[in-house]
Parts: sequence; C-alpha cells; structure tokens
Amino acid sequence: MNTGRSEELYRRAVEHIPGGVNSPVRAFRSVGRTPLFIDRAKGSRIYDADGNEFIDYVSSWGPAILGHAREEVTEAVIKACEKGLTYGAPTEKEIILAEIISEMMPSMEMTRLLSSGTEAVMSAIRVARGFTGRDMIIKFRGCYHGHSDGLLVKAGSAALTTAVPDSAGVPAGFTQTTLVAEYNDATSVENLFAQYGAQIAAVIVEPVAANMGVVLPKDGFLPFLRKITRDNGALLIFDEVITGFRLLPGGASEYFQISPDLITLGKIIGGGMPIGAYGGRRDIMEKVSPLGNVYQAGTLSGNPVATTAGITTLNILRNSPGIYEELEQKAKQLANTLRQVSKGRVWVNQIGSLLSPFFTGIPVTTYDDVMTSDTREYASYFNYLLERGIYIAPAQFEAMFISDAHSEEDISMTCKVIEEYFNR
Repeated sequence: MNTGRSEELYRRAVEHIPGGVNSPVRAFRSVGRTPLFIDRAKGSRIYDADGNEFIDYVSSWGPAILGHAREEVTEAVIKACEKGLTYGAPTEKEIILAEIISEMMPSMEMTRLLSSGTEAVMSAIRVARGFTGRDMIIKFRGCYHGHSDGLLVKAGSAALTTAVPDSAGVPAGFTQTTLVAEYNDATSVENLFAQYGAQIAAVIVEPVAANMGVVLPKDGFLPFLRKITRDNGALLIFDEVITGFRLLPGGASEYFQISPDLITLGKIIGGGMPIGAYGGRRDIMEKVSPLGNVYQAGTLSGNPVATTAGITTLNILRNSPGIYEELEQKAKQLANTLRQVSKGRVWVNQIGSLLSPFFTGIPVTTYDDVMTSDTREYASYFNYLLERGIYIAPAQFEAMFISDAHSEEDISMTCKVIEEYFNR
C-alpha cells in the first residue's frame, strides 16, 4: 500500500496543526503509523490521497448511516449552498428539522439546534441545572460526552488511548460538581444519590456506551436510572449523539422504551454536516433563552446547509421501514464471523448497526472489562485489515459503524479478511 502522499501531507500538517490532526483519534498513534489523509468518499468506500481504496466502517464516526455522498443528500445540499451558506437568522428549515425530530422522537417536545454534539451536551446540562436549581451531575466512567470542561472526567473515546486520561488545562473547580459512577452498576449510582441526592441536577448517560467501544446496558439498568432520577427530583439525560436515529427511528429511547427528560443529538441529524441538538420536555426547554433565563446561543446554529442535509437524511430513514433491520443483519454477520473465527480471543458486542470486537477473553459489560483488552493485538488487527482495504477505527475503544451503502459483497469481503487474520 503506497502512503507517500499521506506521509508528505502529515509532515506539512505537524508544522501547523497540533499532532498534525484536528481530533486526537485521527493521529493513528495507537496503531503505530502515519495517519491516512482522505481525498474523497462515495457509498461504502473512502479513497486516500495516494489513491488507496477502503471499505469504510468508521463512517465519519457515525453520521454516514446512508453511506458517503448519498445523491439525494448531496444534491439537496448543493441547492441549499446556492441560496447562501448562513444567514444568522431563522429559516423554515430549522422548523422542519425540529418537527421531524419530534415526530421520530416523541420525548423531544422542543428542540434547540446547535453546531456540535459537545455544544448539545454542554447546553443540556446547563438547562438541567437551571431547571432544578441544583449543581451536581452524575456521569459514567468511560462514557464520553464531548470535550467541555465539566465532563472531561473519566471520559471515553480518544481520551482512553492518550497519555493524559482526561485533560490538562481544566481547573479542579470545573469538575467538582461532576460525580462519576460505574456504567451498568446500579449500586454506584445509589451511593451517590444517598450522599448527594438533594444536590444532583441530572444523570447523563450514553444509553448504549459507544465511546469505550460498544458496551450494552444490562437488563434493568436504564429503567433503574429512570426511576432513581424521578424519585430524587433529578433529570435523566440520554446522550444520543451516536445512538440517535441509528438503532431505530426513535434512537435508543425507542429501542429501550425509556423516555428521558432531555436528549442530546448530533451525527446523523446533520447528514454529514456539522450539527447538534438538545431537547426534551416542554417545561424544561422553556427555561432556555429567550423564553427563560438559561442562556445559549450560536451564530451557525440551525444553518440552512446543515438543516437541509439533516432533513433529507431523516426523511430517507423514516420512509425506509426496512433499513434498520437490514443494517442490523449486516452488523450481526460481521459480529458472528468475529466470534466464530477468533476462537475465544475476542469478545464482540453488537446492537443495531454498531459493534465492537474487544481483544479480551471475558464478557465486556463494564469499563473495567473494557480495559482488559489487548490494545497491541488490536493494533495488529487494525493494520492487517487496513493493508487489505478495510478501514476501521484506529483505536480499540471505538465502534464500527454499518451503513446502508455496505453491500453483501463488502460484508463478505470483510468477513474473509477477518477470518484470514485469525487463521494466520
């Protein structure tokens, strides 16, 4: 595989961009190689600057659920661009997108659009504090909710593979109101409520943890969170930046039949363009300025290009009733192949169109289980697949994303390469 052009671009990048990348997981450091610089993408494939072609299971970390450059989406975006990129003023498209979100996710009675998932989570927590008059937040170890100061504590995603597990530059005072519980451990949550109950504004959780690899909630865990928050006057926030519109049309909320008080969204609702959203119960969202006294703003929030991409993508999803079953079947085929050929060396978690192989021989249901993974073997696995045209996350602690563009041929080819790796 020729990588000369990517290596040249990387040398240029490190002179002007920290680490040569604009998001840490792109650096490929955990797999011991120079990052690939992507030139273009179409359908299930991406092509790097050297012309190498790959079947893509990163899907831009989730939003490319329809595949790359889906014609309906790109054509709609081009038409929107011709009318202007941003106005800093209301447009009908903001209303249409909010209406679609509310229809597909009934818990989202009111929605506020922004430009990223990090903004969405940061704002939802501010609203939760403003609504309850309380300061404390409970998050879970290994769950990643963006890089805002108060939540970059025991985080997942790239924070698990860097030398600094959380972040320098975050004053201690910013995290003193963040309490950390163990994902899938009800007792750890009960203990925090026993000590701080009257001060806890909200519990925020990835209903399916997908930033320490894919870790599914144990039976009863999410209903427990719904009950304990209600019993203590706290709010339940589902961070569905990844799971929103990916597991089902109504996201994890529909999949698990749980109605949280607030939901945060991103990824898919932008159809590939930068976007985020938070919303939920009307009485809570009416605390947001200009109706209430919880301030949040953004010049590019709800811009016409991103909303156009989002509207087009969500319309395709809600008008394609068989798409989620097809996505899950593809994911199950990959997961089953990994289970069969790894012969106990790998534990695989899969739900809907998300899956993760963990290079450990034990079931993975908690953060501690995740951390038993052999990251060196994952790096070997990553490089073997990459050299054979399969592009997966360059870190053990990320998800594989299946898209509508992945063909049976793509899946079969990937299964064959995976089998070859474990039978070497």
